[in-house]
Amino acid sequence: MKLEGKIIIVTGSGGLIGREIVRYCRESGAEAVVGVDVDRPNRWGELPDVAYDVTDPAQIDELVDDMLEKYGRIDGLVNAAYPRTSDWGTKFEDVPYESWQKNVDMQLNAVFLICQKVLAVMKEQGSGSIVNFGSIYGVVGNDFTIYEGYGGTSPLAYNAIKGGIINFTRSLASYFGKYGIRVNCVSPGGVFDNQRTEFVEAYNHKSPLKRMARPEEMAPGVAFLLSDESSFITGHNLMIDGGWTAI
Repeated sequence: MKLEGKIIIVTGSGGLIGREIVRYCRESGAEAVVGVDVDRPNRWGELPDVAYDVTDPAQIDELVDDMLEKYGRIDGLVNAAYPRTSDWGTKFEDVPYESWQKNVDMQLNAVFLICQKVLAVMKEQGSGSIVNFGSIYGVVGNDFTIYEGYGGTSPLAYNAIKGGIINFTRSLASYFGKYGIRVNCVSPGGVFDNQRTEFVEAYNHKSPLKRMARPEEMAPGVAFLLSDESSFITGHNLMIDGGWTAI
């Protein structure tokens, strides 16, 4: 019961990874795990799943206020939300500037704002743990050969955003450590989600473990960083990537 008694927010709780984090944290004894997703019902109950748009500053304020009204504190925050524009994945040469700008705003800037609001609460408490989500492609460049079999690509805005989140995490850890607050990052490798066969085969061929991750394999690492078992770990980027960045 490594999260016993903790009050935790998980954004992107309706997503592939987010829902596994919510499930695992609840099973790990947290007092409350509030799953936040734009498509969730507005339901505050024993197992609350609530709808807030983390790209909307007013709704972030509302979420934090509602958490304090209901629970009086926030012990953990997981930023697993992954909002993006409808043209996400367009080849770099064809990406409109407005699309690049919008994705940076929805992903990187939204993480800044919710961290700022939640850290103000944690600073007052003198405790708390935040886990942001980076990626292998926030650490290393893309291997574009894995997309060649079908003419695909990977959005370069993703690299810029995830790299920014990883270093933002380090800076937050340095800034807020004196208040008893820890800020870490988890960087997944490719997670299987019924992608094209050509992509999966190419990815598996390169990966040291010869497979993609399962969504549930991300959750234990996140829960560990939220828990007191990682009480002397901050500013860390935990690679859960099957060895992708080791080669």
